[in-house]
Amino acid sequence: MRIALVQMRCKKGDIRGNLDSIGEAITAAEARGIELIVFPEMSITGYIDPTRRPDAVLALDSGFVEEFVLMTDGSNVTAIAGCVEHNPNGKPFITQIVAASGEYAGWYRKRNVVDEELEWFAPGPSTACVFTHDTMTVGLAICADIDAPQVFRDSARAGAHLIVESAAPGLYGQQATRDWQAGYDWWRGQCHTKLGEHARVNGVYIAVSTQAGRTIDEDFPGGGYLFGPDGMCLAETDDWSECVLDVEIPDGA
Repeated sequence: MRIALVQMRCKKGDIRGNLDSIGEAITAAEARGIELIVFPEMSITGYIDPTRRPDAVLALDSGFVEEFVLMTDGSNVTAIAGCVEHNPNGKPFITQIVAASGEYAGWYRKRNVVDEELEWFAPGPSTACVFTHDTMTVGLAICADIDAPQVFRDSARAGAHLIVESAAPGLYGQQATRDWQAGYDWWRGQCHTKLGEHARVNGVYIAVSTQAGRTIDEDFPGGGYLFGPDGMCLAETDDWSECVLDVEIPDGA
């Protein structure tokens, strides 16, 4: 399977602009023969405070989400992108949506909601989301799930050969004095140490797509990675710049 891991800047609340960027990336990926394209956490809505931007909280049947899903119509590319999802019973969810052949192929609500996110978001149900593209079964994880081994065990037990981690870890400190290399190195170390171990323990591939760059009030470190079932890093982005990392997993993996 040929996979594109998109390292992009996702403007907060700029749903139209983010969808345009996502659409362009899907079109370009199809031209390269990509089969699965992975966008970061909250790539459609940006990493918003839902109490301040309720207009950017989306239901799964909203026109914007349906527009994303339809981007895969007539294509062999399966796409995964994220949003802040409306929850009729309380705080919104952090959700990744799987789109294939112009239809919903699944969605996953972030299970490990911790620290400051608890003020804004509700954790999703403790169940794995897996889907199949051709012969590859794929599971989903989101950002802070990196610290929840059960998320990866559940996907592996559900048959996943590959687990994709979509992330948007905000960087601490003042934007004016941002050390981009230090931020990139921090998240890289988290991924190598923790996701490498999850891959090794569960005998799966793990791919990572991370928000990158500066938004109106928060910076993100970037980072695209592929870890093999032995826990070794097989490919990674060079730095924190917006880019796409194309990787390949052998058939029958």
